[in-house]
Order: sequence, then structure tokens, then C-alpha cells
Amino acid sequence: MTMQKQASILPLIIKDLGFDAGGKNLLLDVDITLPKAGITAIIGPNGAGKSLFLRLCHGLITPTRGQVIWHARPDEIANRKRHMMVFQHPLMLRRSVQANVMHALQATGAADAQNRARFALDRFGLLSLAEQPARLLSGGEKQRVALARAWALEPEVMFLDEPTSQLDPGATRQIEEIILTMAAEGMTIIMATHDLGQARRLSQRIVFMHRGRLIEDASSNSFFASPATAEARAFIAGDLLW
Repeated sequence: MTMQKQASILPLIIKDLGFDAGGKNLLLDVDITLPKAGITAIIGPNGAGKSLFLRLCHGLITPTRGQVIWHARPDEIANRKRHMMVFQHPLMLRRSVQANVMHALQATGAADAQNRARFALDRFGLLSLAEQPARLLSGGEKQRVALARAWALEPEVMFLDEPTSQLDPGATRQIEEIILTMAAEGMTIIMATHDLGQARRLSQRIVFMHRGRLIEDASSNSFFASPATAEARAFIAGDLLW
């Protein structure tokens, strides 16, 4: 299966993005342009705003201030079909692995859902589990099903929220290999991760957040070799940030 040849929805332009809740500023004045292709890692301590930022970009939450602008079309609903999000704890429906993938395809009106679902499962090494109840899988297997389910819809952009959190090293390695393969095939990956080693291994670009602010935006090599801020230096060193 190849990605559909359509006008790109990238770059993704974020202007003065902010979000308030409970009388608190959870995200403040974020400005960034995310280009086509590659892997961007959103890193930072717990509570930095990483997951919130992804949800705002994906359209799951409406920002309090600012704009999320997809390049190709002003139609937000049409654009949303071109970007998918996989969560730290993906929802599995009470049905088989194959039926979970088929449901996503059928919900978007895709033709030949069964064959496309089986192709995706085979692509992600899950075909032998096709008839197994999805909710009884291991954490790593559920994450692979979630990735297969999203990939089957042929998005241009994939948002990943802590995709290997709480997985063992073997499952983490499998997920990382899938992420690298998707990026090599042309998909743009924007992922939040608390794992600095993972960010080093996978990403070409680092966005460092702290207390709801975008503190640094740099190439991975530059960020890890010479972070520009005291907060980033402390985070890389493993110091606690408050």
C-alpha cells in the first residue's frame, strides 16, 4: 500500500497557540512550523505540555488562543482525515484485532476494508493475531495494532503520544523499528516522548517544552551536543525541573 498522491497538508503552522483550564495557563504562546517528512520529537518533563500540544495540533482540543493551520486546505474536517494520532494507551474495541482495523477503515468509508485490514496486519507482523480479542493482547501488541489501524488509513502525518511508555525493551524496539520504517516511507512523524535515548535514536528534530512553553527548537544533533538554555541542559543531565 502506498500513500495517496494528494496535495500535502504540510507545513503545519502553529501561531501564538495557548490553552487555559481551571484558571491556569497550560500552554503559552507556542509558535512553530513543522515541515514535511522526518521525525520530530517533542520532549520535556512531566507537565511540560507535550501531550496537550499534540492534541491541539490534531484537533481533539480547541485552543484558547492562537491558530493551528494546515497548509493544503482550509477545510478542517478534510485535513483531519490526513493526520492520525496514536495514544500512550490506545483504545481497543471489544472485537478481534482484524475487526478493530476494519472498523477504522469502514468509519472513513474506505473500500475493501477486509483486504486492507489484513494487508496492514501483515505489514506490522500481526496477521497471526487477526482473530484474537484485541483487549487481551500485551501492551506492545496493542500499540502495534493501534499503529496498524492508523497506518491503514494512509495519513500523511502521524502524531504519537509516548508510544513506548511502560513497554519492555523488546516491545519498544519493535515499535521504534515501525516508526523508522513509516518515516522512511515518507510519513511525517511528530511524537511526544519522555525517553531521551529514544529521541536521540529516532528524531531529526527536537522541540523542548517546559511549563507550557516552547523553550528550544533545534536539530537533534545540535540540541544534544550544545543545548542553548539552562533548562535544556538540566533536563539532558537528568536534573529535576520545577
